[in-house]
This record gives sequence, structure tokens and C-alpha cells, in this order.
Amino acid sequence: MCGITGWIAYDRDLTGGAERAALAAMTGTMACRGPDAEDRWAGPHAALGHRRLAVIDLPGSSQPMSAVEDGRTLAVLTFSGEIYNYRELRQELRGRGHRFRTAGDTEVILHAYLEWGAAFPTRLNGMFALALWDPRVQELLLVRDRLGIKPLYYCRTEGGLGTEPAAGPALLFASEPKALLAHPAVHASVTIDGLRELLSLAKTPGHAVYSGMREVRPGHLLTVSRRGVSEERYWALEAREHPDSLAVTVATVRSMLEHIITRQTVADVPLCTLLSGGLDSSAVTALAAHQPGHERVRSFSVAFDQHERDFVPDLMHVDSDQPFVRALAEHVGTDHTDVTLATTGLMNHTHRRAALHARDLPSGLGDFDISALLLFEAVREHSTVALSGEGADELFGGYFWFHDPQTVRADTFPWRAAIEVYTQAGLGDAPLNPRLLDPALVSALDLPGYRRQCYRDALAGVPHTDCSDPLERRMREIGHLHLTRFLQLLLDRKDRMSMATGLEIRVPFCDHELVEYVFNAPWSMKTHDGREKSLLRAAVADLLPAPVLKRPKNPYPTVQDPQYTDTLRTALTEVAHDRSAPVNDLLDTAAVTRALAPGAGFKDLRYATELVLDLNTWLRDYRVGLDLS
Repeated sequence: MCGITGWIAYDRDLTGGAERAALAAMTGTMACRGPDAEDRWAGPHAALGHRRLAVIDLPGSSQPMSAVEDGRTLAVLTFSGEIYNYRELRQELRGRGHRFRTAGDTEVILHAYLEWGAAFPTRLNGMFALALWDPRVQELLLVRDRLGIKPLYYCRTEGGLGTEPAAGPALLFASEPKALLAHPAVHASVTIDGLRELLSLAKTPGHAVYSGMREVRPGHLLTVSRRGVSEERYWALEAREHPDSLAVTVATVRSMLEHIITRQTVADVPLCTLLSGGLDSSAVTALAAHQPGHERVRSFSVAFDQHERDFVPDLMHVDSDQPFVRALAEHVGTDHTDVTLATTGLMNHTHRRAALHARDLPSGLGDFDISALLLFEAVREHSTVALSGEGADELFGGYFWFHDPQTVRADTFPWRAAIEVYTQAGLGDAPLNPRLLDPALVSALDLPGYRRQCYRDALAGVPHTDCSDPLERRMREIGHLHLTRFLQLLLDRKDRMSMATGLEIRVPFCDHELVEYVFNAPWSMKTHDGREKSLLRAAVADLLPAPVLKRPKNPYPTVQDPQYTDTLRTALTEVAHDRSAPVNDLLDTAAVTRALAPGAGFKDLRYATELVLDLNTWLRDYRVGLDLS
């Protein structure tokens, strides 16, 4: 999987001692992403760093990797991710005269570039973020996969190393913000627009929250040259007529999934699946278990200590995972492990802080992130690669708000409308709840206005066919919104929490060919049996036990132990009484006082408190400069 970073500057020599030290500092921040090896490459105007998590071709494929001919360097690559069709590409490239010295996918990318130039990303199937330097033309290419599975950040700086007069334009890039912030010329500063994005619960492609920092947008290629920086899109979802019948569509989805799982179970290290007992992860696990010639699949699930005691069904969580996990594991014969997390671990401040540092940003999700981090730590003790079910709900229409007329009609992001339904039903507050923030700040943020504009921008990018059915048109919009604005939130979380433990997670449902096909299937097919995810359910019906096949959508579980809420109240009390706590400048002291008053209900402030605690740790640890003017 790995972590990548680097530095391009056309008016300075990056082989110098100070420059090498800066690159080393940037590379070192990503040791968790690549615990197996570190290396760096530097030329006069380009310097690339790499931390390796060895998954394929363990003895070879070290990075940064160079393509050299007759002693001349043609290209240098630092790459994070996996190319699932690398074997087919290597065979094709060999037929075109290319010769290979390694058995992995990294060298295939280099030769794909040498063969097809800047069009090479269109030939790749996989999850990837890469930087390729061509010293012949003095150009850097930054490329990100189509769905945004792998992260890639960049920023421009005019200040050299920050200790001397401006030395000319430069561009820095990295897998995570922490690597950019390790460069002396980059500082953690956030404007009011960055804070809006942080609290919006919708991912704006390219936005990175920190001032001056950007993300390479999914499906885009960034070119850095002496002429400047340019960006082009090499892939986007397109609207196409769907000519296949229901039977053909179901068969095609099944065939595609089998092919995807075959590709994505290739690894030279132990591989497992993450199993929740829901349709998505169960389908992935069952398909992996049916791979011919593979060893018995290992699976892992997360559970909370005393969860059966504390569990109370609600609109989102209708039942507990464990009975369905056991049913699936027994049905397909996996080597299964339940990872049971104690409430004390979820309450641990060290774990909370580690989850925030994994993201480099406050998420306000509390145990949702912490439990994932602890789960992945436990999984990493046995496996290096895990398959997960992310993307199926967004692609096949799994969330309840896809099927609720009120949220479908809402003039906003459907998940935002669903939050209103959830909170109005008295089921608690929602993530990123700003209720404890200063009313003047909340007014200045104008989050409703920001979300409206983001929603309008997102709608403008939805492709349509000539279909006149208003429901089909609206459901195409909702599907596109989820795949481009919601799924990225989940992929960000999964990448940061897993890579913080050195675990590679693959997401078969985010295969771009599957996404293209299912996106264009009509909504009437996706709900042909009157349920959510009808196409997926039909495609894997013969693989799953009846209880799992019929189980309704259940999201990732959260801890319901009252001790956890008590700990949040205690932590908020400590922050409120700590005059040095930086978050206090952003709080509504009257609201905090009311929340902490004896006898005050805390159910509706759980996520509001999580946000306050995260903001405080972030502001303090990252020394964030806020410009809220």
C-alpha cells in the first residue's frame, strides 16, 4: 500500500543537505503507512520519498523506482496502492518490446507510462495515488484513482525552506497532510471556508480544509512543469442507456464480482475479509471463500464488550451483527475471529488522539473512528491485507434514505435530510453537531448556505440520459451524489484508520468497471424485489444463508455502554475548566454549562461533545492557526 511524498522546485537544487533533511522528515511521518522499508530519490529539481508496505513481490519492487536505459534515467515513480490488472498489462507490454526485472505492479506502471505517455492512467485498474517524474522533459505527473480510494494531497509554496527569502515556486505532495506539514514552509492554518468544509458532512472534490492545500481530485491527473500546474480529468461517470434485461444484469453483476474478487485476492502476504454480517461484507467473504485454489479465508468482525446487554434497536441499527456474522462464517467455512473491544479502550484518550492523528483532522465521530483503529490493529496481527464492503450501499442503493420519499424529495444531500429524520425522531444528535459552538461563529459559518451551494455544485455535475421518468432521473442524481460526495468520506476514514496500523484494505465494490455498469442500471432494476440492493442480493443469492440474505441494512455499530457517555461528560467538564484549552475560544459557554448541569440529559449532545474534544486536541497538537475573519 505505502505512503508517498515529494518535492518539485525548478529554481533550486534538491540534492542539497537541507533539502534532503526536509524530504526525510516528510517521508518519516508516514512510517505507519509503510512499516517495511523507506527510501528516497533526489535529482536537481525533483525529490521523491517512499514508505513501503510490502504486499506483492516482497523481495523486489522497492521504491522510488527508476526506469533506466543505457545509463539514462527515463522516469522515476513513487506509488501507493495496488494495480489489479498488472499481470495482463505486463503481458501486453512485453508484446510491445518492454522487459521487466521485477514481478510486481510498480514496474508495470513505469513501463505503461513509457508506452502510452500521460494516457497511461486509463489503462490501470486498481486503487492508486502516484507521482511520476520524467527528467527528460522535467515534468511531474500526480495521478489519483477514479473513485478516490487512495489519498493524494499537494500544496504550492513560494518560500523555499521557510528560513530564507522566497526561492521561487515549488510544489509538495504526499499521501497525507501530516507529511506536507512536516515541511518547514508549510503551516497548519485554516480559514472559515476550511472550517465550513470540515463541518459540512459532504466531500467537496479537491478541498483539503487546510489553507493552501489541495487534494488531487478522483479520476484526475495533475501535471507540474516549468510552465506551471495544470489538471485534467481522465475519468468520470457517464450516463449511458442500459440495454440489458434484469436477468442479464444480475448475471453480469455476479460475473463482474467474481472477476474482481479473483484479481483482488492476489497477495504475497496473509489476506482476510472484514465481516459485519451484512449483505455487502458477506458477499465479499463468500466470493473470496469460493476462489479455487485458495486457502481457507480468514474473517474478522468487531464487537463491543456487553453489546448484547446494551443494544437497543433504532431507526438505523435494527439488530445486532454477531448472530449474522456467525451464520455467514459457518455457512462458507471461514476461519473467523471476533475482535471484542472493551469500553475502557474506546474511552482511552491515547486512542482518541491516535485516531485524530491518523486523519490529521477532527472528525467528531468518536468511537466510530476509535473502534475502527483498534479493530485494524487487531487484524494486522494476523493479516496484511483485508477485503471490505465499502461502496455497495452507494452503488446499489442500500441506505434507508434511498427509499424514503421525504429524503428523496429533499432539496439537499439525501443523507443530510436523513439526519433531520433521525434527530427529529429523538434518536440523538448527529455527527459534526455544532450545538456547543459559539452562536456568532455558527452564524458566520452559515453551514446551511455552504451545504446548499455544495449541493447545487454537485447536482450540476450529474450526467443524464434522455429518460423522461422523473423518479429515474432523481435516483440517478442521488446515486451520483453518493458516489462523488459521500463515499469519499467513508473511503477517507477506511484509508486513514487502516493505514495508521499498516493494514491494506481493498474495496471490491469500488472497481470502476462495476461502478460504471451498475450506475447506469435503472432504479426499477435496483429495487426489482421491493427491497434495497436488489441487484446485489440477486447476484449472490446462492452464496449466502437465508438470514444474511434477507437482513436489512445495518450501519457500522457504535458503542452503547453508558460508561462511554459518562466519559464524554467528564472530558467536556475538564475542557470547560481548562483555561488553556484552545477550543474554549470557539465554544458557547452557556450551552456547555447547561449541558454539564446536574440532571441534564446528554443523549442529544454525544456528537456535539465528540466534536469539541476533537477540535481541542487538533488545535493543540497541530498548532492550528484559525483565520475566521
